[in-house]
Amino acid sequence: MATQQINIPDIGDFDSVEVIEVLVAEGDEVAVDDSLLTLESDKATMEIPAPYAGKITKVTVSVGDKVAEGDAVFEIEVSEAAASPEKAEQKAEEKPAPAKAPEAPKEAPKPAAESAPAPTPSPTAQALTKPVNAQSMGAASHASPSVRAFARKLGVDINTVSGTGPKGRIQQSDIEAMIKSVMQGGAGAGQAQGGMGIPSVPEIDFSQFGETETEELGRIKKISGKFLQTSWLNVPHVTQFDECDITEMDAFRKSMKAKAEKEGVKLTPLVFVMKAVVKALQDFPSFNSSLSPDGQSLIKKHYYNIGVAVDTPNGLVVPVLRDVDKKGIYELSRELMEISGKARDGKLSPKDMSGGTFTISSLGGIGGTQFTPIVNAPEVAIMGLSKAKMQPVWNGSEFEPRLVMPFSVSYDHRVVDGAEGVRFTTTVGQYLTDLRQLIL
Repeated sequence: MATQQINIPDIGDFDSVEVIEVLVAEGDEVAVDDSLLTLESDKATMEIPAPYAGKITKVTVSVGDKVAEGDAVFEIEVSEAAASPEKAEQKAEEKPAPAKAPEAPKEAPKPAAESAPAPTPSPTAQALTKPVNAQSMGAASHASPSVRAFARKLGVDINTVSGTGPKGRIQQSDIEAMIKSVMQGGAGAGQAQGGMGIPSVPEIDFSQFGETETEELGRIKKISGKFLQTSWLNVPHVTQFDECDITEMDAFRKSMKAKAEKEGVKLTPLVFVMKAVVKALQDFPSFNSSLSPDGQSLIKKHYYNIGVAVDTPNGLVVPVLRDVDKKGIYELSRELMEISGKARDGKLSPKDMSGGTFTISSLGGIGGTQFTPIVNAPEVAIMGLSKAKMQPVWNGSEFEPRLVMPFSVSYDHRVVDGAEGVRFTTTVGQYLTDLRQLIL
């Protein structure tokens, strides 16, 4: 028998993620790919599978711990045959990360970069950035880069926040708690008055009106809810509504159905929309960009990764299909089937959920006529697809039945003005009406 170490695999661009479930205990027998651990980032949950079959001899993590790529979390006793040379080589490459030195010097924010005030800070922002006491200031503020970025985005001085994480580490929830305190009249409330704060919703005992039942929100809705609210409060939304004639596109799709099935894929209208959107993004680069943290520059991206909202039993998630401009319809259809399956099974990794440049939310399969999707910040635009239906359309001499699809695009008005927004939706509609334009 040989003892192997199990380490945290690649978890994407996250500094660390939280352990929310430990699924095995010392002495448990596991098979290859059995789930050992469940991690939760600020975007998704993921399970860590067993790379070997054997007996768990040591568990080094518990619920609430933060782990990073390469951290040792289990030891497992496996047969010598199971520990193949390939696995041994993998183990050698996955040696536990050396003990990290205290993080304060490494992550200490430079005064100019970390606390640069906005040109015209609001009273609320002034309240949030006012130092609370000397003890809370300086390099003693421990926080991950993502938490620091979150604080900067909301105008919060990280040095004024008290951390509740391990060793006083500042977490996103600590920043949110401070903002809530200011909004509700806590620390710094004097500066937050004058109508600039957001009033809280009154707490009401609904049971006084009749019978009630309390049901806790699922993890995905809790996570996504925070980001949707942040985006709605920080991004000045404008939504442009439009519709396009997809009669010819749908006829072409149906004509390719048999060939697609031989390729093992299912052709859906969504993949054609993705190709039309990418072509329009190339025509209007501002839609494929993000604002710089200070809001003074536009970061234009020369890659086209499209996020697709997927309805799952646990809530809505947005996996990302990469390099859509470089892939054909069959390849995109195959990837869309695979990643949608992972989403429904709760198997998406953080990497599957990151790197998007534009998002499409399709509700056409469910119904509806129009809706206003919320921008998936730091992206600057999102498209919402609704249910297509046959309509009588005047062709100049008579009415004829045409398949018309309504859609909408919400965008960040700081980046895109109304005229450009209309041009973008019109262009997408033209490409979907006549797919031949995609090859020009």
